[in-house]
Amino acid sequence: MKTIVVCSGGLDSVVLAHKVAKERILHSLISFDYGQRHKKELDYAARAAERLGVPHKVVDISGVGAALSGSALTDDIDVPEGHYTAENMKITVVPNRNAIMLTISYGIAAAEGVEAIATAVHAGDHHIYPDCRPEFVKAFDAMQKCALEGVADIEFYTPFVNATKAAIAAEGARLGVPFEHTWSCYKGGEIHCGRCGTCVERIEALELAGAHDATIYEDHDYWKQAVKEAV
Repeated sequence: MKTIVVCSGGLDSVVLAHKVAKERILHSLISFDYGQRHKKELDYAARAAERLGVPHKVVDISGVGAALSGSALTDDIDVPEGHYTAENMKITVVPNRNAIMLTISYGIAAAEGVEAIATAVHAGDHHIYPDCRPEFVKAFDAMQKCALEGVADIEFYTPFVNATKAAIAAEGARLGVPFEHTWSCYKGGEIHCGRCGTCVERIEALELAGAHDATIYEDHDYWKQAVKEAV
């Protein structure tokens, strides 16, 4: 089944790209520039596409992203540090981000005769991001079936929707994903900070999975404190 993977360049979506390349027909990767401060993640998506030998499309929706104000990812607001379950992490929500990106992806898939759209939403995202939850996946799939009725029949492939981040890391290790060639940090600095929610979740998952990670972090051990404070 020809499949487009929505790939940010982060650990989850790059693992998904490798999984699709092994188990399906990977048509291409699609990424979005929505004005995120960590736009360097797009370079890592491009590397994944090159490694897997498929086209990479970057769609510029930065104008739309600028209108979705109030998020630490797109506004001049400090990115919070700590565990993803902390209340302050909600400032990283970009309203309707996934719904917007997926709608565009479905349109491109229909135009190019692609049979499936894959995205790496997972259980670790459910607490903060409503457009990563199983209910959203089910409703969005139903909406797209209506939107494209008689035009295209596209599968919404979300194999990680009920998986933990550690399970995704373990799958990545099994597939030989070079984790150091993925980008997670929301701060978008020279190297991963090790302290923002995505860095904490990333390091914790890789540790739990027992996966080798050659990524360099400014603070590799902060995640232990963050996890302890979140319990």
